[in-house]
Amino acid sequence: MQTRKVDAATVHALLAAAVAAPSIHNTQPWRFGLDPDNGLIQVRLDRERQLPKADPRQRAQHLSVGAAVFNLRVAAEHLGWDPVVRLCPAPDDPDLLATVRLTKPGADAQLPLRELYEEVERRHTSRMPFTGRPVPEPIVSEMTGSARAEGAHLDVPDIMGTRRLLRLTQAAEDRNAADPARADEERTWITVPGGDASYGIPITALGPRDVSGRMPVRDFTGGLSVPRLPALRFERHAQVALLWTSYDWREDWLRAGQALERVLLTATRLGVRTSVLHQAMEWPDLRAAMAGPKRRCGPQVLIRFGYGTGGGRTPRACADPVPGSVTGPEPEAARMGTDKRTGPTG
Repeated sequence: MQTRKVDAATVHALLAAAVAAPSIHNTQPWRFGLDPDNGLIQVRLDRERQLPKADPRQRAQHLSVGAAVFNLRVAAEHLGWDPVVRLCPAPDDPDLLATVRLTKPGADAQLPLRELYEEVERRHTSRMPFTGRPVPEPIVSEMTGSARAEGAHLDVPDIMGTRRLLRLTQAAEDRNAADPARADEERTWITVPGGDASYGIPITALGPRDVSGRMPVRDFTGGLSVPRLPALRFERHAQVALLWTSYDWREDWLRAGQALERVLLTATRLGVRTSVLHQAMEWPDLRAAMAGPKRRCGPQVLIRFGYGTGGGRTPRACADPVPGSVTGPEPEAARMGTDKRTGPTG
């Protein structure tokens, strides 16, 4: 039972952590509401931040919101709360994806997520080449255990399996480049100096192309002539992990988003860089092929991981929620009049 007041400082810390979560194309498709009297946070889908070409079923949006829910849980435990999460709690309100109730922990309560709090700010996507030094098995095991703790699975394939997954990802990247509508959609979320930098991916955060052509780096520019890093040589033997779920419903997508963020934060804590390869998941036939011979029901995302330098960060927008109502990052800051930057992250 909640007995403490959810004050303004608590709300700010919770939302700053939530919006630091990764999201597809950095669309940040979430909105938040708060009832301070009972410590209930609503997490809603923002349908104005859809990607109709890349994500027509809104699966990736659910993954993104799931990652934000996980960060809420981490921040809540750090602040001494025991967060109780319900996914899709109202069948008649499909945009309400989760509620997080802040309760007072019991004397014997375990709050294991608090150790990840410092990583929420430190974590960001690296689209740079990695060194190729293998990540040791104990660290990989801890990453797979993080996914399992959230009800998902993380499979790390052998060299041949890795090449197969990367080939499928490259096939998706080739299709995206050949589809003008998809290329236009991706370009929409690229920001240039002097533009609105609250959402999307700045030019400075784009990674270089792989000079060898082995790594299917996403080209958000759609062939536009924009300043980018020169092509570099990526690691010869990439390490990747496929995150998947046993079922493939909306609740599973939200669980996968929480598992994804737990894996990414765990990797960050252990000094491992990460990036997400999502292209193949955006084409139904290629996503089905990603399941492989094991016939995994719900492949959700491919994670590339290794050692190396960090990439460019992407910004976040945040607005404090109005008590008892729903608010959050809006497409135009003027709509709320209270839009605030939480600082760069990624």
